[in-house]
Amino acid sequence: MVVMAAGAGAAMATSRPMHSVTTLITVDVRSTGSASFARRQQQQHKYEVASLSRPNLLEAAFTGLHCTDFGAFLCPRQHRFCSGISEVALQRSATHLQQSRKSRWAVVSASSGQTESKKILLMGGTRFIGIYLARLLVEAGHEVTMFTRGKAAITQQLADESDKDYAEFSGKVKHIQGDRLDFEGLKSKLSGTGFEAVYDINVEVEPILEALPNIKQYIFCSSAGVYLKSDLLPHFEVDAVDPKSRHKGKLDTESLLQKKGVPWTSIRPVYIYGPLNYNPVEEWFFHRLKVGRPIPVPNSGLQVTQLGHVKDLAKAFVSVLQNPVAIGEVYNISGSKYVTFDGIARACAKAAGFATPEIVYYNPKEFDFGKKKAFPLRDQHFFTSIEKAQKDLGWAPEFGLVDGLADSYNLDFGRGTFRKAADFSTDDMILEKLGIKVAVAA
Repeated sequence: MVVMAAGAGAAMATSRPMHSVTTLITVDVRSTGSASFARRQQQQHKYEVASLSRPNLLEAAFTGLHCTDFGAFLCPRQHRFCSGISEVALQRSATHLQQSRKSRWAVVSASSGQTESKKILLMGGTRFIGIYLARLLVEAGHEVTMFTRGKAAITQQLADESDKDYAEFSGKVKHIQGDRLDFEGLKSKLSGTGFEAVYDINVEVEPILEALPNIKQYIFCSSAGVYLKSDLLPHFEVDAVDPKSRHKGKLDTESLLQKKGVPWTSIRPVYIYGPLNYNPVEEWFFHRLKVGRPIPVPNSGLQVTQLGHVKDLAKAFVSVLQNPVAIGEVYNISGSKYVTFDGIARACAKAAGFATPEIVYYNPKEFDFGKKKAFPLRDQHFFTSIEKAQKDLGWAPEFGLVDGLADSYNLDFGRGTFRKAADFSTDDMILEKLGIKVAVAA
């Protein structure tokens, strides 16, 4: 049976000594069920949290909205006080609350507990994430269509995929050829197609929304790179964002989806790795390990970051489809553990069966690398909490870092395939300045 019920909201406000914090907690109940609220005390500061009596509660959106003192902000999801939250973040939270009350929800089947088969449009999907996502969607019984320029093959066989499995999968994937930057042409090709859900990684979404006015869910691939650099880590979904980020277009797209009243979900990955990765993350390390070169790492090598396997990311994308809890929400998706730069080098060596690498350190400020990148990761601590996705979606990463890197190596680089040829020019600059000579293989 189909369940589509209006939600009921509840709001509460409390105060704490000397500082005033107002916390609004909304609960949408989409079927018969109830929500009980409990008052907790922490360090003599009172605040409200929601204790949800499950079994029929489908959605609870917790949003902190107002702050008048010292930039303090109550984050009900994490039950902690956060400092330094920007007015932009507060405004986004307020907008989210308003939008969540009027969002159109994806239809769910309550009789069998199974999701219904949907007509799904993948904008692109031929390079990396979409390759794995499309397979999961087809396996789940959805009708999948890719919109591409047609310059690359629509599907490709995976290294560990049998001919039979590939033929079965590829025969079910449909294709629309076009240029998404040709807005009128795109609208003409999508109008009347009846797509119910869209997966997209790019920011030009408005023409798609105009062509598909009855879309039930727009699932957008954003980036954890939108967060404002902070001394307080990990990044949570409610944390301040950087309006000057190079990922500003991602933020603008999230805001546009919100403004348009579209049922939307946004996924914010950190660094993605895995077979067929077109960004030189693990590949950068593998190239150097293969020829026995030292690994040049900026500064101390103790910078902490986070990598997530592409197959885990694809499963997260599937978990939000037709999931009413995910409507109007943002989720960080990555691996379950954090790792230092040095740790990535050692993990890549272990995963691929190479000797423990020699790691050398340099100060990036002493070099002019031009437009070349001397290291594939941003030189800072950069990692997120994935707790919200685990709680809301029942999702959890299956790959640990070493076994995930082994999967990438064995199914890609270890077979002699990679996206970018080795370039050691910046390495040589660093090693020369450090007085380190590298033996060149004959």
